[in-house]
Amino acid sequence: MRSSKQYTIENSLEFKTKLLIWSQQFDEVVWLDSNEYVQHYSSYDAVLAVDAFTAIKTDYHNAFDQLKEYQELALDWIFGYLSYDLKNDVEHLESRNNDELGFPDLYFFQPKKVFLLKENILEVQYLKMVDDEMTGDFDTISTTLINTVTAPPKDDNTHRPCGKIKISLRMTKDEYKEKIQQLLAHIHRGDVYEANFCQEFFAKNSCIDPLQTYYQLNTISNPPFATFFKMNKHYLLSASPERYLRKKGQKIITQPIKGTAKRAKNTEEDNKLVTTLMNDPKERSENIMIVDLVRNDLSRTATKGSVIVEELCKIYSFDQVHQMISTVVSEVAKTTSAVDIIRTTFPMGSMTGAPKISAMQIIENLEESKRGLYSGAVGYFTPDGDFDFNVVIRSILYNEIKQYISYTVGGAITAKSDPDKEYEECLLKAKAMREVLEGI
Repeated sequence: MRSSKQYTIENSLEFKTKLLIWSQQFDEVVWLDSNEYVQHYSSYDAVLAVDAFTAIKTDYHNAFDQLKEYQELALDWIFGYLSYDLKNDVEHLESRNNDELGFPDLYFFQPKKVFLLKENILEVQYLKMVDDEMTGDFDTISTTLINTVTAPPKDDNTHRPCGKIKISLRMTKDEYKEKIQQLLAHIHRGDVYEANFCQEFFAKNSCIDPLQTYYQLNTISNPPFATFFKMNKHYLLSASPERYLRKKGQKIITQPIKGTAKRAKNTEEDNKLVTTLMNDPKERSENIMIVDLVRNDLSRTATKGSVIVEELCKIYSFDQVHQMISTVVSEVAKTTSAVDIIRTTFPMGSMTGAPKISAMQIIENLEESKRGLYSGAVGYFTPDGDFDFNVVIRSILYNEIKQYISYTVGGAITAKSDPDKEYEECLLKAKAMREVLEGI
């Protein structure tokens, strides 16, 4: 179904920059970049998909069934996202909160062109039915076009067409703390024992250069699951450090994050912060609760006895923060549907809480904004039914038509949570997005 050709790339970092700039001519773009972060379950250093040949876009009603049909009929690369609100398709839930962004609940497309970069080897795959338009494309990409593309200009935050961006809060600090107290009351009553509570920061009547904003965010964070997503005038610019779910053959991998600490410039102080996070009973209990939840989720499709915790509460360090991450794996039968594996684990436990349904009901009532793509997932299916998806956190969402910019942050609330400390953690997670948007 696809033809392919390989190239040897002399400078992969420079090439990645130029390739992403080149992709902006298309209405549909998914760019996934590991930023050369060393990870045990990495497939590619970077992946680019552009130019939809076919696509599916829908709200949550029967969304997973529609995706399953689309994926099984295509038997090809498909790229896209799953919004958090697909929870309403898998459970008897609803989303009633304010939605200014207007992203569809689910969107996937079959790209005409796919670029797969591993170290200095680039593989380009394209649909055979677009042979005519690809006749000279390989040589163009490798020589003339890439060599004439220059680095993106620096974005001057004070001279944007829409003026300087001013971030607004969906809720004040006092309102946030009151919501946490209500959530703690649910916990003390036994309704839930952990819930991920989120708040939105936004700017109306504002505009950004999406690509330049992505570059700035990615430079600050250098995360292993960075994403630039474009669907016409809708954009996701993500510096996510978290994998949601990967399928490789019959093996399933999930790597939930729970537990965050700031970085320090001084090495000795930074090491102390790692040790403190590693031994923090609250952070460990948060992580272990979610590990129990995802073990249960994976068991719904796993072969008997195959669910294993490979890493428990391991500390990974990123440019902005230290994170506590666990790795849980399972095996599935060859006949198990790829989409059903996602359906039975979605939304991811790290962004909901436990018990999952009760947590989702409670946070829906307490949060002020519809999450949409935030705390959903972006990724791809391969032609042989494997997949890899991140968790959409540490991200900026942008509706260019409405001139609306948004980023949301949150954290896990347990019985030991202190509202002031939880608010401080939110600000820590929001630091990179605010720095990029406000230029502080």
